[in-house]
Amino acid sequence: MNALETEKWVARYADYLFGIALLKTNDAPTAQDLVQDTFLSALRAQETFQGLSSEKTWLTTILNNKIIDFYRKQSTAKKSIDFITSTQSLFEREFFETETGKAGHWLRHTAPRNWNADHEVEESEFFKILEGCIGKLPRALVPAFVARYLNEKDSEEICKELELTASNYWAIVHRAKVLMRACLEKNWFLKS
Repeated sequence: MNALETEKWVARYADYLFGIALLKTNDAPTAQDLVQDTFLSALRAQETFQGLSSEKTWLTTILNNKIIDFYRKQSTAKKSIDFITSTQSLFEREFFETETGKAGHWLRHTAPRNWNADHEVEESEFFKILEGCIGKLPRALVPAFVARYLNEKDSEEICKELELTASNYWAIVHRAKVLMRACLEKNWFLKS
């Protein structure tokens, strides 16, 4: 591969890779840095590229590894555990009953509602809303949520990558799902 092909990589894949990085980090400067690091790593490793996958797939794999490294360096696990612990009572009061006998049941206004199954989904509009909802998640919840529901990784792999215990992982994913459901209902499914 030569410099000309590298220029083609940037033209062909920079926006695509940036979109992935932004979705997974929720921070534009970080996403830009990760994409830049991806291209630099690809340049360094271009002799090892055997062409068994497309360049796009190869670059995406490099980017995903960069994102994992980014979160490891930020000790996401510790921040996630601290976040879960420090916000537990607030989270429970916001979504669930706290009275004796009702504890753990949904509050009436936060209970899951039926979504219009016939609702015509405009993909680009929906993904804008989805991205916005992910952007509203507390930063500590994003890596596990994205890995599970957008990258479809299994819990064991996510726990290993993010250095989480199984119980912390499930607490993080549960909380993220509740917040995402509330956001998607408000902004997409139940929008008038």
